[in-house]
Amino acid sequence: MKHLRIRTILNKRNTLLGLLVILLSQSATALAALPDKYAFRQWAQTPPMGWDSWDCYGPSVTEQEIKANADFMANHLKSYGWNYVIVDIRWYVENQTTGQYNIKDPIYVIDNYGRYLPAINRFPSAAGGKGFKALADYIHSKGLKFGIHIMRGIPKIAVQRKLPIKGGNGITADQIYSPEEQCKWLADNYTILADRKGAQDYYNSILDLYASWGVDYIKEDDLSSPYHQGEIEMVRKAIDQCGRPIVLSTSPGETPIEKADHVRKHANMWRMVNDVWDNWSDLTHLMQVARQWYPYIAPGTWPDCDMIPLGHLAIKGERGNDRMTKLTKDEQYSLMTFFTIFRSPLIFGGDLPSIDPFTLSLLTNQDVLRMHKESQNVRLVFQDQDKLAITSTDPHTGTYLAVFNLSDDSTRNIKVNLKDLGLSGSRKVRDLWSGKSLGKVNNQYAVTLRPHASILVEFLK
Repeated sequence: MKHLRIRTILNKRNTLLGLLVILLSQSATALAALPDKYAFRQWAQTPPMGWDSWDCYGPSVTEQEIKANADFMANHLKSYGWNYVIVDIRWYVENQTTGQYNIKDPIYVIDNYGRYLPAINRFPSAAGGKGFKALADYIHSKGLKFGIHIMRGIPKIAVQRKLPIKGGNGITADQIYSPEEQCKWLADNYTILADRKGAQDYYNSILDLYASWGVDYIKEDDLSSPYHQGEIEMVRKAIDQCGRPIVLSTSPGETPIEKADHVRKHANMWRMVNDVWDNWSDLTHLMQVARQWYPYIAPGTWPDCDMIPLGHLAIKGERGNDRMTKLTKDEQYSLMTFFTIFRSPLIFGGDLPSIDPFTLSLLTNQDVLRMHKESQNVRLVFQDQDKLAITSTDPHTGTYLAVFNLSDDSTRNIKVNLKDLGLSGSRKVRDLWSGKSLGKVNNQYAVTLRPHASILVEFLK
């Protein structure tokens, strides 16, 4: 009887434990199933890296050119973390053959629901209603990801034709638009009124279409300046309902700092300034505007420095003649140093198949890219008209420091106190770009830099 009683007690205990395990398992499943309103942040835990067609092909890029750049990325850059291939502006205009996007009488390609489709003469694989599906499949087969550029709003031609909104229960394009706040530099679209019935349905319909193509990244233009909060919220909802993880980039800047909390709750990356081209003044302006954005650098949500205007630019580009970047080598190092220590998304703008060895070396430095991917606590040390210092940390190796001479005409000796970096005593120093040891420093780091030059160093633990 004693043994039977013990066995009964044990059986009851095991039953209770079993029930507890089941309840805990069900609770965990329920928690896992709860919708996370910021789940999109998981899609870009490190800053996105890739290539965009704008700086070298403007609005007239072709499928052949996209594939050539994708092939190069797959063969030479994918192993370093570069993986997005992005078709920029006006892929839906048949007669767009030059870098100037405001051509006379554009011929739009559009479906019966007012949604742009790729121009078949430029993207032959889109024939037969395939859209970008075949091109996305090609890029995915290379182990890469596919992105497209879109404009805010609804096509004017859809409004003029009063085309129905898919899923809109009879609502037509002319019922959800406004000519107010139309993009000032490209008149393809009208504003969508977010409070109109059918407005969200239109955004849902285009994101459903892009998801069916296999799009992984959306760069939506004319969202940030002025800040179109209603349309940003609509595209966020549309992505979340489409069933595919699509990284959202809002463009261009300057995104208002007072909208920082809003934009980081809706987008993975947002532009801080207008287009950055191969002019030193563009970089120094970016550095100045970026001062307010350091606290918002975080996994999944990235202040965006814009594209990297290095290498072979403007083959059919919108800004200037076919050329190699006008930035000097010192300036190119400074640009890449700022972009990487700031942890901006890295979207290269030059033509990859014709890249030169020096530019390629800037994109494939493993130590610099490790800093860009893994560092934490990015912050400004000091900044004035002539000098800039930025620091960040690596939990495994040590502390990073980037120092810039912003002066146009003077070589400068710039000093940084180690205590301002949270360090003390003697530290070994390594140049991150060259990999060379720079010896030890005690309490203070000093460097002499030419005008527009910089250095990126690591203080080892």
